[in-house]
Amino acid sequence: MLSRLTRPQALAVCAAPVVALLATAVFAPLPFSVAQPGLTADVLGRNKGTQVITISGAKTRETTGQLRMTTIEATSPDTRVDLPDVIDGWFGTDQAVMPRDSVYPSGGDVKEIERYNEKQMKKSQDEATRAALGYLGLDGKGVKVELELADVGGPSAGLLFSLGIVDKLNGDGSGGDLTGGRIIAGTGTIDADGTVGAVGGVPLKTQAARRDGATVFLVPEAECGQARAELPEGLRLIPVTTLEGTVDALVSLQKGTGKVPSC
Repeated sequence: MLSRLTRPQALAVCAAPVVALLATAVFAPLPFSVAQPGLTADVLGRNKGTQVITISGAKTRETTGQLRMTTIEATSPDTRVDLPDVIDGWFGTDQAVMPRDSVYPSGGDVKEIERYNEKQMKKSQDEATRAALGYLGLDGKGVKVELELADVGGPSAGLLFSLGIVDKLNGDGSGGDLTGGRIIAGTGTIDADGTVGAVGGVPLKTQAARRDGATVFLVPEAECGQARAELPEGLRLIPVTTLEGTVDALVSLQKGTGKVPSC
């Protein structure tokens, strides 16, 4: 036998699966990380009591100003992120919701991810050293560079490491500093040939930079649009693609000569 449902009963029956799906969406963990502006560190100075750049085998120079690498802080890969967290992140100006796989390599536990990020940082440091010494025409066998930055992983500090090495060894090439006494921040990977690569979380990194006093931010050219969309007041963007071009831009900015690129 078949029985007919009244209209209210039919609506209730149809609504039940929708309610169940909504409840699942609200309470189920989602494959996202919520990120916020992280720490910045001056590669020309000390971080947690340890000199970031130590050079032997060549004469170094005293520097002024700062070159600050920037980071984001994201929920750890084993942290549960629910729909309310995602909604808060989407609408918060000081947070961003990012696919977890774009922040952490997939398929690994926390310890594996930490080891992966440490490996990426070590590779970034090696590439940054080779790029800087190559730019200066110095022999990597005669000049030794040690880079130390605690509690930071990944490759995105590469450009700032290279600039720090160049500033300590050569400055602007005529006795001055690359920074011109400013607090300059930035981000970007770097290859041994000096090519600057894109990174993630640029809008959050510009916030971290401005919070810590930077007035200039070096951004991979491909990410100008992202950086400009949520640019903090008082922060000037300089797009970069190579180490050589970055040094040229900073020298032009410092000396007030030539054209300084802008986003």
